[in-house]
Amino acid sequence: MSRRIEEYLETIYGIVKQKGRARTKDIAGAMNVNPSTVTEMIQKLEEKGYVEYEKYGGVALTKQGREIVKNLEEKHATLKNFFMLLGVDEEIADSDACKIEHVASNETIEILTKFVEFVEKYSKPRWLKKFRKYCNEHG
Repeated sequence: MSRRIEEYLETIYGIVKQKGRARTKDIAGAMNVNPSTVTEMIQKLEEKGYVEYEKYGGVALTKQGREIVKNLEEKHATLKNFFMLLGVDEEIADSDACKIEHVASNETIEILTKFVEFVEKYSKPRWLKKFRKYCNEHG
């Protein structure tokens, strides 16, 4: 699946959470694209079974579309938590996670999730504290 499709699904999801239904102009505004571009993509998303579209009613995600967004949110959370464990600033970690979530494989995310859970379960092991100290000392 393309990054662009995932970005559209995430955008639609966010708008639907706020407004109940996403209209073409809302999506276009959020993604900084022309409404005609949005209409074209919505047709593709509908063909793939990711959204339901009513001409004047707007767009809503299907179950399949929501599952894709849920998977992306989980990838994002894992990546962000991993970066923050390493000492990356939260805002940067969030921004980087947004970019990487679209290209990281599910296998990589599964291992990272286990790693983050492991580190958090064992109250941030000494080696992690030493790593952060090393980073601070070696700017």
